[in-house]
Amino acid sequence: MKPAVVLYKSLSDDLRQRLNAFFDVTEIPGLDEENVKKYASVLQKAHGIIGSGGKFDQKMLDRLPQLKVASTISAGYDKYDVDALNARGILLMHTPSALTDTVADLLMGLVLATARRLPELAQRTRVGEWRDNVCADWFGSDVHHKTLGVVGMGRIGMALAQRAHLGFSMPILYNARHQHSEAEQRFNATYCDLDSLMAKADFVCIILPLTDQTHHLINRERLANMKPSAILINAGRGPVVDEVALIEALENHTISAAGLDVFEQEPLATDSPLLQLPNVVALPHIGSATHETRYAMDATAVDNLIAAFNGQVQENCVNPQVANSSGAGGEF
Repeated sequence: MKPAVVLYKSLSDDLRQRLNAFFDVTEIPGLDEENVKKYASVLQKAHGIIGSGGKFDQKMLDRLPQLKVASTISAGYDKYDVDALNARGILLMHTPSALTDTVADLLMGLVLATARRLPELAQRTRVGEWRDNVCADWFGSDVHHKTLGVVGMGRIGMALAQRAHLGFSMPILYNARHQHSEAEQRFNATYCDLDSLMAKADFVCIILPLTDQTHHLINRERLANMKPSAILINAGRGPVVDEVALIEALENHTISAAGLDVFEQEPLATDSPLLQLPNVVALPHIGSATHETRYAMDATAVDNLIAAFNGQVQENCVNPQVANSSGAGGEF
């Protein structure tokens, strides 16, 4: 008997066929409250669930009494109550390795776009403001040889450091929970405390998950500690940065600019001051949004689910202690 799995995101035909080969799959259109109520009987029987989005708190888990494995098509998992999953013996799988290079590309793109003011100047050109040789009012700032500060030296931080140091000859400062000898050896990166990094870096790139410890880690005081010429880049999680304080810093020219792919509330409200400021590049959370990477994430999530039910969890598991203590396989 195949384990019952709920799929709440459409997959390509080949991946759906792979999923069908191992599981009894029921696809539902999403996990909003209406669908959760409509498909309550399906959710009650689910041994596995796969998709992206949704909030998996105690209330949601109560609707999934037989759940053994959750496979999220994302690197982040702040929507999951991991303590509650652990207490119920539910494995949580995610897809961090599939999006590393794509998010690092976007971060480097935000560095370039903010420093050279690319969206602003493209728009000024589009509306006919370019009538002669450009003057200082159109100038941006160099990127090469400037100091890059990486806050969160994980896979993506390493990939960003590679691009910045080897491609743009940028000195690298980093802050993380632990020192990374590989970053120091490969990119001559220097570990420093967060306040020192904020004060010294020309570009501060935030690549952190959202936790109780990281919520509003970048606050008014830390923004005030940055150089007036410095630029803040955030492609981690929006609430890591105090958005009200950031808007003040941008309006008051405490810092030069910001490149943002994530926000405290998403989608970003159309009346947000961030959309009115010329020194902000705002993107709609597209860090992993390429055809190739989104397919790779889907495929990884499918493989993660299969591996978990086969008792072969070796990577991409948020809470491997659950697998070690009880395993996800067994009779269904």
